[in-house]
Amino acid sequence: MLYKKIKSHIALKQAIDKLKKRGKKIAFTNGCFDILHLGHVKYLEDAKKFGDILIVAVNDDDSVKRLKTDKRPIFPLKDRMRVLASLSNVDCVTWFKEDTPAEIIRFLKPDIIIKGADYKIKDIVGSDTVKSYGGKVKRIKYLKGYSVSGIINRILGRYSI
Repeated sequence: MLYKKIKSHIALKQAIDKLKKRGKKIAFTNGCFDILHLGHVKYLEDAKKFGDILIVAVNDDDSVKRLKTDKRPIFPLKDRMRVLASLSNVDCVTWFKEDTPAEIIRFLKPDIIIKGADYKIKDIVGSDTVKSYGGKVKRIKYLKGYSVSGIINRILGRYSI
């Protein structure tokens, strides 16, 4: 069941087209999701409220390294996608190799894209694309005190030799 939620871009586009014909609203979000924590879980629960189907696009390992540090990701892409697929509010998981999801957003054409409220709408990648065909951009309140970098630093502080 979990593996059925993980889809290539082409398989996901075909599924989206069928779902849209049935009147379903497609919500999209993205991120690295390196070490899943409460902030991620709450964010994904809230994101699901904006659409009938929630798609989560995950940065591949090389893009995480470019965006974060060469010490990341902690977990490889396949593990991160499988963990996300295990969440009941996540309907589909896919991946992208670029540093931003602009290309996959253009390809999938979701009805709604969602990011944290720490982003300004004008700075959300894909916002212009989605608005150009009548889609919406939503922001979700950022849950302070939760970040992968903070978790890593906490662990290092407690267990450093």
